[in-house]
Amino acid sequence: MAQPRLAMNDIKEVFRLKFELNQSNRNIAASLGVSRSSVGDYLSRFNKVGLTWPLSEELSHSQLMNRLFYRPDKVGPVIAKPLPDFKYVHLELKKKAVTLVLLWDEYRAEHPDGYSYTQFCEHYRRWQRHLSLVMRQEHRAGDKMFVDYSGMTVPIIDRDSGQVHMAEVFVAVLGASNYTYAEASLSQDSCSWIMAHVRAFEYFGGVPAALVPDNLKSAVNKPCRYEPLINQNYYDMASYYGSCVMPARVKKPKDKAKAEMGVCLVQRWILARLRKRMFFSLAELNAAIAELLIKPNDKPMQKIRKSRREIFEEIEKHQLKPLPLRPYQFTELSTAKVNIDYHFEVESHYYSAPHTLEGEKLDIRLTQFTVEAFFDGKRVASHRRSYQSYKFTTLKEHMPPSHQRHAEWSPERVVRWGHNIASPVGLMCEAIMAQKKHPEQGCRSCLGLIRLEGKHGKERLIKACQRAMALRAYSYKTVKMILENKTENAPLPQESLPLAVAVQVHENIRGASYYQHQTKGEENDTGRNAHEDVPDATVRDGQIA
Repeated sequence: MAQPRLAMNDIKEVFRLKFELNQSNRNIAASLGVSRSSVGDYLSRFNKVGLTWPLSEELSHSQLMNRLFYRPDKVGPVIAKPLPDFKYVHLELKKKAVTLVLLWDEYRAEHPDGYSYTQFCEHYRRWQRHLSLVMRQEHRAGDKMFVDYSGMTVPIIDRDSGQVHMAEVFVAVLGASNYTYAEASLSQDSCSWIMAHVRAFEYFGGVPAALVPDNLKSAVNKPCRYEPLINQNYYDMASYYGSCVMPARVKKPKDKAKAEMGVCLVQRWILARLRKRMFFSLAELNAAIAELLIKPNDKPMQKIRKSRREIFEEIEKHQLKPLPLRPYQFTELSTAKVNIDYHFEVESHYYSAPHTLEGEKLDIRLTQFTVEAFFDGKRVASHRRSYQSYKFTTLKEHMPPSHQRHAEWSPERVVRWGHNIASPVGLMCEAIMAQKKHPEQGCRSCLGLIRLEGKHGKERLIKACQRAMALRAYSYKTVKMILENKTENAPLPQESLPLAVAVQVHENIRGASYYQHQTKGEENDTGRNAHEDVPDATVRDGQIA
């Protein structure tokens, strides 16, 4: 009989389809691309030599060939031609400049009696049929990186406010090795999108020749099959790294099948495992993602029998372009006006600028972590970027002097200053604080009380406070009226309580001993007149000026 028309693996496939799946000879022939007579011949020989399915694992290829194709009219059995290692062929084709012709030449150099080029290619294509559709796409090493967001979000809880922010998950996949990177970001804005690419390049240790994103706004301003309009910031980043942007066509998921596969990998291996965990910061979430990303990258793929990391190290790592000396720094330029409260707005957050620039227009340079403001070409403010909406970031040096002094006066310091004048004044401050619903209300009254010393003298203020306490009239206005009417020495009504009794009425009053623990800087204040450096208690627009 003539030499077998199928390779040994395909002959075994004939037996598997027949005895495991009970397929007809017609279906088997159509599946393997041979005639029905050949299929019938293989099955007839299988039964004639007494083989059983499944075949014994100890039966080698050559032993099976000898049993199936033994020819008594010849000296020996027909020896099948050696098959190439198609896993090796598949991986080698991902390397630049490697072709099937080159691999066939190398195969024939090792096996001079091997298959012709046509048969070599035909067997390789048959082997490819056992791979998934995505795996059969040809991607050169170092050529493309496919990028997308996972579509699944992860909640991050603010420890202070309890507010929940849904973090997006960025995914990047290298085309040849399927090596995958993932990280969480606070949004899908241009800054988060671009800086995620920068960190992906650092993770891979190099830059691919092209980036293949979907048509999200951070990547593409105007989708077009032939000439899409790339987002300028994204274009600048790609140019900085010597790469280019090749967006997938709209509604063509096969263009970014690698990204879809990477998203599925991240969702199943990472996000599904994090669904019951609570995260309180973006850094905490990214640490968990990095830890879980190791396993899927190290797990051998079913068909290739090698992990993504192994293939990356073997064929793709050295084909990537080298990283520049400094990573790309994302910047956005805009303008903002300094409001009457000497703050300017950037993405619904308010940052301070020098109060002398009220009403001026500033040039803003925004990065992922900083906000810088420039006026007349000179930097006038620099802040750490905040993503909290409708909150304020204020530097003390930007405030007017009166506001700076006011900001330094906490309720405790105000009361302690009163005790530095005299115990009755301090006790009066405590009583005022105890009555107010908000500490700032008490601070205003106490600051006004302390300033009365400069106008009326220390001794008169002490007596006025003692009289007000005895009358249980705990307010700045009472003490001021006593001093203006000069009634601090007038006899008390019979029903008034002694000072000591009046003080005991207020259980919230801490006493002078509570305020004896002062910092070194505050101890230096005790040697000055009590009214020095006390902010003016005049109220303007609801605040102490």
